[in-house]
Amino acid sequence: MAVSPIRLFGDPILRKPALEVVDFDKELRRLVEDLTDTMLDAPGAGLAAPQIGVGLRVFTWNVEGEVGHLVNPRLELSPEVQDGPEGCLSIPDLTFDCRRALSVVAHGFDQHGEPVVISGSELLARAIQHETDHLDGVLFIDRLDTEARKAAMRAIRESEWFGLEQPTVKVSPHATRGLGF
Repeated sequence: MAVSPIRLFGDPILRKPALEVVDFDKELRRLVEDLTDTMLDAPGAGLAAPQIGVGLRVFTWNVEGEVGHLVNPRLELSPEVQDGPEGCLSIPDLTFDCRRALSVVAHGFDQHGEPVVISGSELLARAIQHETDHLDGVLFIDRLDTEARKAAMRAIRESEWFGLEQPTVKVSPHATRGLGF
């Protein structure tokens, strides 16, 4: 079991768009395993790679006994919407009503690079949209109306975990010249 620390609100990686996965290799399979183990341990309905400090477009979900993952998701959202409670492992112990599409069709890949299509509604649709938002640097509180967002920010500032020391981001001492960075 490889359980990783979950990054909390305020960590810059949560606001940075993740990069497309191009290598479907052993390291990606290890990342999917780490995400799954961490999500199940938390426990949560989903977990995106940036939440454990990895800036790649990968997430896992655990909804109604179904555990899965998706790499490089592209979503088709239904015009019908749902309002309901939503929380986030990066914003622990807080839940707010959030509007989402009622159903979703998610196109992407599995950890081996095989194309997959996931269709879901209600809670699965909510989880897929929530995790895909993480890959775009968007948090669910960004989707709240003004009054609810103010209440969420007040609750975050008053929480026990807010302002705790965040993980240190280290810069590689190796030259990155010519590598596209």
